Amino acid sequence: MTGAQKVGRFLSENGALVGLVLVCVAMWIATPKFLTTTNLLNVGVQAAVVAILAFGMTYVIVAAGIDLSVGSVAALSAVAAGWVAAAGTPGFLALIVGPLVGLAAGLVSGWATAYGKLPAFIATLAMLSVARGLTLVISGGRPQSMPPEVSWLGSRVFGIPVPILVMLLMFAITAFVLNRTVFGRSLYAVGGNEEAARLSGLPVKRLTTWVFALSGLYAGIAGMVLAGRLASAQPQAAVGYELDAIAAVVIGGASLAGGVGRATGTLIGALVLAVIRNGLNLLNVSSFWQQVVIGLVIALAVGIDVLRRKAP
Repeated sequence: MTGAQKVGRFLSENGALVGLVLVCVAMWIATPKFLTTTNLLNVGVQAAVVAILAFGMTYVIVAAGIDLSVGSVAALSAVAAGWVAAAGTPGFLALIVGPLVGLAAGLVSGWATAYGKLPAFIATLAMLSVARGLTLVISGGRPQSMPPEVSWLGSRVFGIPVPILVMLLMFAITAFVLNRTVFGRSLYAVGGNEEAARLSGLPVKRLTTWVFALSGLYAGIAGMVLAGRLASAQPQAAVGYELDAIAAVVIGGASLAGGVGRATGTLIGALVLAVIRNGLNLLNVSSFWQQVVIGLVIALAVGIDVLRRKAP
């Protein structure tokens, strides 16, 4: 293998990491405030919710699916937790109810996709609307206060923000499941060739159902982290986060065609988005232009994915 081929292979396998380093260097040059401990922790906090959603999305995309509902499910989970807490139940129950609501929503989407024969795009688009509608119905369009057990998720432990710790925990779990379990390896088989996986005896329908259930569970956890940061459950929270989650997975090297994806890449992808947004904020760039930049980054990532799949 020639030197050029080695470099090309390294960039293909670690393009997201190289991109993250280059973006960080560019932001550091543009504004010295970027590489400060306070700001870097802020970047981690900003990345946490999207990263947790993206870890759940990684399961779905590896299995050649898509989940457009995670932002709405995160909001529904937080509002449901707030509603339970407002009913006078112990605060720790809210921490349990939120993720369970997300799990239930994911199971519905998974069942509709696997057994109802609906395309994942349609099933999760419907769940996006249903979950957001239920969020508004339950909350009456008003923010829900959170008990201390949930608000704690927005605090710090030994100086480290809890959202970052939760993000790292979910990263470790996702990496273990994808790399070290039969379930995880089966997802790569299903995403690579569903028909071959079925002929090999894999329970494709059951796997598909649980893939979306996991995505919903992660969305529920992300919703709790977001509610902890805000100290309340906002009915309109996490709007558009599903697009950021998909972008983080794709930027991290996953293929929308399925069969390819890593938890490490997803984490890096989420950090890339957070670094870009943070740096543009420090440079006082309009939020409107920030959306343009993020859109271009997403288009570039998808374009690279297409070229990578066409390469021999």
